[in-house]
This record gives sequence, structure tokens and C-alpha cells, in this order.
Amino acid sequence: MRTVRFGIIGLGLMGREFGSAVARWCHLLEMNARPEIVAICDTNNGLFAWFRDNFPTIKLVTSDYRQLLADPDVEAVYCAVPHNLHQPIYTDIIAAGKHLLGEKPFGIDQQANAAINEAIRRHPQVFVRSTSHFPFFPAMQRLCRMIEQKAFGQIIEVNSGFLHSSDLDPAKPINWKRIVKINGEYGCLGDLGMHACHVPFKAGWYPRTVRAILSNLVKQRPDRQGNPTPCETWDNATLLCDAMDPDSGEPFPLTIKTQRIAPGETDTWYLDVKGMKASARWSSANPRRLDVLEYTGGEQCWRRIDTGWEAAFRGITGGIFEFGFTDAVQQLWAAFLHELTEGTPKSRFAACVTPEEVAYSHRLFTAALASQANGTVERV
Repeated sequence: MRTVRFGIIGLGLMGREFGSAVARWCHLLEMNARPEIVAICDTNNGLFAWFRDNFPTIKLVTSDYRQLLADPDVEAVYCAVPHNLHQPIYTDIIAAGKHLLGEKPFGIDQQANAAINEAIRRHPQVFVRSTSHFPFFPAMQRLCRMIEQKAFGQIIEVNSGFLHSSDLDPAKPINWKRIVKINGEYGCLGDLGMHACHVPFKAGWYPRTVRAILSNLVKQRPDRQGNPTPCETWDNATLLCDAMDPDSGEPFPLTIKTQRIAPGETDTWYLDVKGMKASARWSSANPRRLDVLEYTGGEQCWRRIDTGWEAAFRGITGGIFEFGFTDAVQQLWAAFLHELTEGTPKSRFAACVTPEEVAYSHRLFTAALASQANGTVERV
């Protein structure tokens, strides 16, 4: 089994999730590669202890990411930093010849994303992908197989979304995702949008036009000292798009929704596909459940399928047991390692987001900002 030696830049929430996935890599069967954490970097020294205590393979601990990139033992990097740092750090990672799995949106805006893509073009030997765990739930894998098998027939409409949280409480302290100079003008779209775009883009359902309604619902929140501070970014976004069904050649409505203020929701992903031959819908609010309607004439009835642990990358868990978020994170990493070492994804929907797909999301989000500002339908 090949060992790929990783450095982590950004040791927060998702940095620790990567560490957890590495620690239980033996959970996966039939993998020809495994990750090993050899270097960590963060400007917050208080985050070092957990990694040091749990990963004896770590040889380098630093607050300077350039020192990590200069380490010849580091082959690949996982980078999870605020959006305003994507362009300088991602381009430096790529220029250093390190493979990269980076957090979305791959740049605070379209110009920053173009600079990252130019770095990728100049270093074609570097493997670069973006994160999104949405398709790796077993029920979603089934729905994605229906897409691959063209089971839906002509597409009638598609609705995809990520209802991240129910931040109705105006007393919740502000964070960097509500500050334009750190998060960017995209607001919730930059942070959440790629999750809602992942499967539609993999399916070839690319928006051609967009009419966006963006909302900044809580105009200020307290800072750490309790002082009221402006919330500058969009809390919620609804994008009504015109997409093309690549199989039938016919247009259909594609609605993409991302929300930070979604009453009663906690990290809810969903996808709803309606077609002339079949329809299917899934939500992480009930992650085992896939609803399917197959139309062959006569009465139209939805049937419910309860999926077990049927992951794209096989593991030790029995098929009747439940699949969760930490499993999806590990499946994402399996997809990255598989494509890095094998040269091809296991399947279209068992794959990470590509730089080309990220670039298209920037086209969409930039058009959405123009649509909101002008009250117009914009070409993507």
C-alpha cells in the first residue's frame, strides 16, 4: 500500500476531521493508498496539542506555512483556511509541487480563483481538488447511479440546497463568515454553494442563466466583547437557474438554495430530481432514506428505500448499519487518494470537485451578485 505523506494548513474543525479519518483508515477495505500526517501548521498554537497527542507521525509543527511547504517529506497538503487566504496559500502550495485538497470556494472571488487556476495550469504535475461530502452518503450514491443510468428520462426540474443552520438568534456572536474582507461578497454562496452545486455539475446540469434573491437578515451581531458589529455578508441565497439536460437537449429549471438562517435546520443537504420516467429525492435530515417514483404508466406512487452502509469505498461496517458525516468525510478522502494514486476517479459521483467545476461555481456566484444588484436575469 502506498503511503501519501500529508501536511495540514489550518487545524480547525475540518482539519481535525481529516485527522480522525486518517486515524481510522483501517476502516476502509481495498484501498491501495493511505494518508499519513507528517506536518501541521496553524497560527493558533493552542490547536497543536490534539494533533501531537494523537499522531506520532508528525515531525514538523509550525505557524509558518512556508516552512511546511519547504519540507521535502510533505507530498500533499490539506488546506482549510478563510477565503481571503485561498489565493496566496493555494498558489504557493501548487508552486511548491504539493498535491492539494483545498476547501471551497477556491478563492474569495472570481479573480482570485482565476489566479489559482493559472497556478494549476503552470504546474500540471500537481493534483488539485476541492472538498464536498454531499454525494458520498449511500442514498445519494444510489440517486447518482440513477443519473448515470439515465433512469430519470427527460429532466423536468431539479432542486438542490444546503440549509446549514438556524441562526435566528441575533445574539449569536459574529464570525469571519459574516465579514466581507475575509469571507468575500458571495456570502453564504462562497461558503455553502459548492455543496449544492456538486452533484448537479457532475451530472452536467450547468446553469446557463440565473435570477438570484440574496438576503442579509441579521444586520449586526455582537463581537467577542459584546459590541454590536455589522454583518456584511448574505445570510441566505436562492438561485433560480435555467439548465440544459445533456441527454434530451431540453432546458429545465434548476433551483439552488443555500441558507445560514434556516429555521429548524441543522446542516441539511437535499437533492430533488423530477423526470419523465422517474423521480427521486433525498435529504440529510433523514440520511438513510431515498424516495423514488418510477413511472411506467398507471398510478404514480412513491416508494421509500432505507439504505444501510453501502459506501462507494467499501469498509468494515455491516450493510445494515447507519452511515454518518464522519463516514462521508473519510469517503471524500478515499476519493482523493484513489484518484491521486490511480489516475482516475472510481466513478463520476465518487469523486472530489474538480478545479473546472469550482471555476464554474465562481461564474455562477458572480452572476448571482449581479442579478441581486440589478434585479435581472444574468447569463452565467
